[in-house]
Amino acid sequence: MIQGKWFAPGENLSDGVLPVRLAVFGISGDPVDQAGWNALVFADGEPAATGRIWWEDGVYWLGSIGVVSPLRGRRLGDLTLRLLLYKAQTHAAREIRLICPEDTEGFFSRLGFRVIRRDHGQSEMMVPGSEVSLDSCASCNKQDCPNRK
Repeated sequence: MIQGKWFAPGENLSDGVLPVRLAVFGISGDPVDQAGWNALVFADGEPAATGRIWWEDGVYWLGSIGVVSPLRGRRLGDLTLRLLLYKAQTHAAREIRLICPEDTEGFFSRLGFRVIRRDHGQSEMMVPGSEVSLDSCASCNKQDCPNRK
């Protein structure tokens, strides 16, 4: 079973978010944790993926999106990203940005993010809030899919 949980700014993140972040990125807490909303996705009751969103200088930023290695390939990263984008939509985000390794651009571009800057293997990507689409069928070319209405 897949479940999600939100942690409000300033909440204790040690029961899932920080261990996942440590396992994926080798880092734990930082000052952004006091300002950001953190999403935690559970797979079969175990913390599996996390990501966060925060407001800074008129822009919503996403970061620390990752899935523990044994559970990759189960679309948990996609779910985490969609949860974060949904949070941005519910707050009428005009613009959403993130910084990611260049080799992960494709993951984010599937949901509308575009590269606005590259520097030393890192990409800054952005999507206008008005262009966020959480519809999985929008970019799918399967014509006979039962999900298509």
